[in-house]
Amino acid sequence: MKRHGRGAPQGRHGRPGKTADTSQCSKGLVVATHGRHVVVEDEEGERLICHPRGKKSEAVVGDRVLWQHTLDGGDEGVIVAVEERKSLLYRQDEWRSKSFAANLDQLLMWIAVEPVFSESQLTRALIAAESAGIPATIVLNKIDLPGAPAAKERLAPYRAMGYRVVELSLKQETEAAREQVGPLLDGKATLVLGPSGAGKSTLINTLLPNARAETQEISQALNSGKHTTTSSLWYWLDESRTSAVIDSPGFQEFGMHHIPPTELARWMPDIAKHMNDCRFHNCTHRQEPGCAVQAAVERGEVSPIRLSLYTALYEELSQPRW
Repeated sequence: MKRHGRGAPQGRHGRPGKTADTSQCSKGLVVATHGRHVVVEDEEGERLICHPRGKKSEAVVGDRVLWQHTLDGGDEGVIVAVEERKSLLYRQDEWRSKSFAANLDQLLMWIAVEPVFSESQLTRALIAAESAGIPATIVLNKIDLPGAPAAKERLAPYRAMGYRVVELSLKQETEAAREQVGPLLDGKATLVLGPSGAGKSTLINTLLPNARAETQEISQALNSGKHTTTSSLWYWLDESRTSAVIDSPGFQEFGMHHIPPTELARWMPDIAKHMNDCRFHNCTHRQEPGCAVQAAVERGEVSPIRLSLYTALYEELSQPRW
C-alpha cells in the first residue's frame, strides 16, 4: 500500500535502543496498528506494513521508528527500534494497558450535549493527559440541542480551572465549526478522544473527505475489517505533513490504574491548587481534619461533584490488585 506525500514527518526524535543495529535503517512514522502488525509511513510519504522483530509489538500510533525491509526483499518491513517518546496517552485497567497514541502535542476531548457525557470519563481522560504532560482542550458538540445550557453549566468548573472549552454544532453549522476547530489543529499532532456518538467521525469526515477511503485501505491491508475504528488512526491534514489528527475508537471505560492514588490530586488542577495548604502533608482530602480541599469546597471554590469524583477514583485506585 503506497501513498505519496511531500516533506518529512514532524516530531522530536530520541535515542534508539542500544542493542539494536540501526546502521542500515530508515526512519518512519506509525500511522495504524492491528495486533502485531503496524503501518509505517516513510520519509517520502509511502506506507508499508511492518512487523516487530520479537513476539510482541511495542509500537503505537504516533511512534517514530527505525525499520528495514524484510530479508526476502518483499514490500513489507521489520521494526528494529522505537525511538524515545515525548509523550504517551494510555489507559490501564486491572489487567492490561491500552495505548491511544504517542508523541502528541495536544488532546481534543470531544463530547456532546447528546448523548449526555459522563463527567467521570471526562475527568479520567483529563487526568491521564495531565499526568502525561499533554495539553487538553474540551470540545462540546451539538449545542443546538435543548440540553445545551445544562451541559455548558456542567463544564463551568473546567473553564474555571483553566481548560479551554470550545462550543460548536458541527452538523448544523459545519463551516463555522471548521473555523473554530481548524486553528486549534494547525501545526500540531492532535488526538481526538471521546465517547461513541459524540461526533468524532463527523469531525474527521468534515476535515478529511477522503478519510473513509483511507481507513478502508488501511483496514484491508491489515485485514482488520472495514468502516469501524478499532484502533487509533493517524491522518495528515495538509500535504506538507505538519498538522495531523489521530482518530481513536470510542470507549466505555477509562482505567486509571497506572496512577497511584497518592498522586491523584496533583493531576486535578482545582484540587491541586489547595492540596499544599492541608494540615497534614499526607492528607487524602477525604475525611482528615484541617483539609484545605474540603474547606475550598465549603467556600464554593471547588465543585462538590469534582471532589466526589476524586474520592470515588481514589477509593477505586486504592483497592488491592490480585
